[in-house]
Order: sequence, then C-alpha cells, then structure tokens
Amino acid sequence: MSEFRTATLPNGLQVVADVDNRGYSAAIGYFVRAGARDETDAQSGLSHFLEHMMFKGTATRSAADVNRELDELGGQSNAYTSEEQTVYYAAVLPKYQRRMVDLLSDMMRPRLEEEDFAMERHVILEEIAKYEDQPPFGAFERAMECCYGPRGLGRRVLGTAESIESMHVDTMRDYFRTRYRPANMVLAASGNVDFDDLVDQASQSTADWNELPLPAPLPPDDDSQLPAGIALDPRLNIPDATQAYRVTLSGGPSMASADRFAMRLLASIIGDDGGSRLFWDLIDTGRAEVATMWPQEYADTGALFSYLVCTPDQMDANIRLMNDAIDFVVREGLKQAELDQVINRTVAGVIMSSERPAQRLFGLGSHWLCCREHLSTDDLLDSYRRVDIGQIETMARSYLCTDATEVIASAETAQTPDEPSLTP
Repeated sequence: MSEFRTATLPNGLQVVADVDNRGYSAAIGYFVRAGARDETDAQSGLSHFLEHMMFKGTATRSAADVNRELDELGGQSNAYTSEEQTVYYAAVLPKYQRRMVDLLSDMMRPRLEEEDFAMERHVILEEIAKYEDQPPFGAFERAMECCYGPRGLGRRVLGTAESIESMHVDTMRDYFRTRYRPANMVLAASGNVDFDDLVDQASQSTADWNELPLPAPLPPDDDSQLPAGIALDPRLNIPDATQAYRVTLSGGPSMASADRFAMRLLASIIGDDGGSRLFWDLIDTGRAEVATMWPQEYADTGALFSYLVCTPDQMDANIRLMNDAIDFVVREGLKQAELDQVINRTVAGVIMSSERPAQRLFGLGSHWLCCREHLSTDDLLDSYRRVDIGQIETMARSYLCTDATEVIASAETAQTPDEPSLTP
C-alpha cells in the first residue's frame, strides 16, 4: 500500500510524497507557482523563458554538467510551464534519489547569465514562430484571450514575439527572486521514495533560499491598452490553410470543485477522441477530422473546450451537428449503461496510469501546490464511481447551456457560421 506523507521545512517549502516501496522507480519534482497568469505585460512569457534558463547552469554546475548528469542518472527528466505553474521533474531508480534531489535543488538556483539569456531568447522566438505556423494557428490562445482577457489566466504561456524581444535579463532575475521562494514551491515525490532522507536533504539544500532579496513591485499594467502583439479578433485569417479550425471555450468546475469528476465523465461521453457521441456523429462518418470536448481545471475556475477540424465547406453543418449532440444530452440526459461504460473506462485509465510513479507525481504536486489537498488512487477511483445520473444532468444544465467564446482559424474568414456558439 502507498502512504501519503508531508512535511513543511523551516523555510516554508512544502515536501509531499506518495510513498510506495513496492515500486521499481522514484519520481521527484519541484512545482513552482509561477505561470503565465502571474506575469505582467513586461514579463509576458517569462515563466516559460525562465524554465529554459534553469538548465543553463548554476554556481557549481555548467549547462553541460546539468545535462550530462541528467543523462547519467537515466530515467526520464523534463520541465513544463502552464498558466499556473512551472514543473521540473525526473523519474529515476531509487538508488539515485539523493543525486537527483541534489541536482534538481541546485538547478532551482540558476546563474541567469546575460549571455545565456541572449542566446536562449532566439530559441524562444523560434518556438513561438514554429507554434504559430502549426494548426490550429494560435486558436486556443486566442480563445483564452477572448474569454478571460489578454492578462491573467488569458495570458499566453509563450508570450509574444514582441514581449520576448523587449525583455531584459534583469526583469527575469527580479521575477525569479519573487516567484522561486520556498513558500511558493512544493517538492513532491512518488514511488519508491525514502521520505525521511528526502526531507533531511531538502532541509540542507534549500536552507538559504529565503536569502534572495525581494525586488520592488512592478507598476500595474495599463488595462486600457492591449499588450504588444495581442489581438482579440475571433477570426484568424490563415491564407494557406486547407482545413478550418474551430475552438470554443465556456465555463467549468475548478481544480478544487467536487463537480470536476462528473464534468470529466460528461465531457468524455460527449467528446472523447474515441467512442464518444461526437466521434460517432462526426469522425466515424468522415464529416470531420477532429471533433472533441474536454474540461480544463484551474485553481479558481474551470474551462470546457471543444475543438473541431474539418473542410471549410463542412464547418456550418458540423457546428449544427455538434450543437444537436449537446442539446440532446441537455434535453434527454444519459442512460445508466452509458454512464457505467465511461466510468469503467475512466477507472481503468486511472489504475493503469497510477502504476507509474511519474504519472502520480503530476497530480500530487499540482494539486498540493494549488489546493493543499491529496487524493490517493483509491480516493480518485471512488470519486468517479460515486458519480450518478443526477450529477451528470446537473453538469449538463450548468455548463452546456452557457454562452461560449468561439474562435475560428481558416482561409475563409469572411464566412460566419450560422450557429457560432456552443450553446444549444
């Protein structure tokens, strides 16, 4: 059986672990409350930019040393940035726990040299350009901006070319000193972990982390002006696109809401990428290449996305079919057999995912960072199994009947769909 353990270090760093000594590996990661919604206009894209810079060396390791040691320890290691957090993680054999904790902790105090900053700026700009050239051509970012506004939760994780071009290394250093403080971070671990040793080592490795001087607060953004490089037109003109891409965004339960389990099941029934109602109506029939729906949970709110990809001449008809499928669920509800099927599929997925410590790590660290709450695998399974038809119907009435933000990327932007809303 696994055991959940937690400790708070004198400097405020939270250490949490889902310990299961039956495992053959250990997963370890630092979760930092530093994401796009924490940035100002002058810092737009900085959380992600800083993620790159954390691999550029420390006071005791060069960039080559960091990457060489990550390779030497084997397993899997990486990092990612989202709207609400930045995560650095690795999965290793238990015998390498101390070496990996030492390495990750050292990486959390990077050099942030101006020469590295200037070089990595070009990498970030290339990443932005590459992303904008790929379908759906920034439609998801535009939907977030139109729904939440271009700041806060709607701010782009990568930033814009304009914000990255104008950024200064001192801006990054000040942001780092503000966000990468122990009370703003969680050290999480799962699998075959020696928790007592983890706490002892972290206590020593992070003892002086609060000695970072706090910079002066930045002036607030001018909300009367759009940030540089941002537009709020819900139609993206992509002259060379052969397909049309539609993204919608409406409300949903937050990461802390008990309703999130029913919402996940409802979205899976309607728009999972295999075996859902949208799959049979639009994908299996050849009407669309993609027709999906899924919820996204944030610390204080939630979102329900849908995504449709088809030829431009089929867009209007397919939107009607999607709306009809959603309207049918709201009006007629679901059969128990359909709910049982999706619960069984979801439970099986949770069980298989839980066999890998690295997969358990993400839920553990992210949820503790945002909510200071832990759900064991058994708790998670019970949460899905308890969902009944009444809860599903409540979710349908609460979230499928609201207005949705819609963005379409297409070469035919002059055409306006007959039914541009997700609302039935």
